[in-house]
Amino acid sequence: MRAVVQRVSSASVTVGDEIVGEIGPGLCVLVGVTHDDDAATASKLADKLWHLRILDDADGVMNVSAAEVGAPLLVVSQFTLYGDTAKGRRPSWLAAARPEHAEPLVDAVVARLQDLGATVATGRFRADMQVALVNDGPVTVLLEA
Repeated sequence: MRAVVQRVSSASVTVGDEIVGEIGPGLCVLVGVTHDDDAATASKLADKLWHLRILDDADGVMNVSAAEVGAPLLVVSQFTLYGDTAKGRRPSWLAAARPEHAEPLVDAVVARLQDLGATVATGRFRADMQVALVNDGPVTVLLEA
């Protein structure tokens, strides 16, 4: 699994005219799943997300995790994180897991985060989503689990 983690002042996901997920200050997480990912990979990614120290401490240093301050997370499935652009100008999606494999694993990331005590908002799997965010910093980190 792979994730792009953005520290945000706010973030939301809209499907049609409905806001389906929304947070204030916290982390916006785009999650990609590949073929050999499993429940253990999902749990590992969730643990990394919850304990990733990219929030500012009192001195303005990135030294605090979402776990330490109870920051919410917005988790959005993003198969395009596995787009391969090594050849040509059109990405190949062969490394991205099929929805039947990916959806339960994204759900497992969310469930594990909630088990750890996180407040988690989500997008909607297989929907045309509009993601809006205010990147704080800006801070953007790529995680591999």
